Amino acid sequence: MLRAVIDPGVLLSARLASAGTPAQLYARWVAGEFELVVCSHLLAELDSVLGRPKFGRYASLEEVDRYVAGLRAGVSTVPDPAPSPGLTRDPAGDHLVALARSAGVDYLVAGDADLTVLMDVVPLVCSPAPFLARSAS
Repeated sequence: MLRAVIDPGVLLSARLASAGTPAQLYARWVAGEFELVVCSHLLAELDSVLGRPKFGRYASLEEVDRYVAGLRAGVSTVPDPAPSPGLTRDPAGDHLVALARSAGVDYLVAGDADLTVLMDVVPLVCSPAPFLARSAS
């Protein structure tokens, strides 16, 4: 089974919009088509961002809590990786690449251009649509 780290921005999009590629990606994970790998830092970031007042019109705090609790219950959690500054132009991107490498996943799925431009990175970095196509085959 494929293992993937998914950028919190993609998980955020999946929660806020029930249609679209991020939501399809989330549905595929729920269906057990791939293993989602996270660390506590990633889940805390997602919880913090979803709890911001500007997202209140999309989801109540109770819905956010249920969403994050559902993720926690179904993901594979690994230890937070050691800091690896300079891997990308963004410290958050550095953290995701370090997490993907330390967890030994097959893919890092991101919508962030700072990550999707990385060609020679292991694991393979791709946006949600190409990942869906690859995971379906």
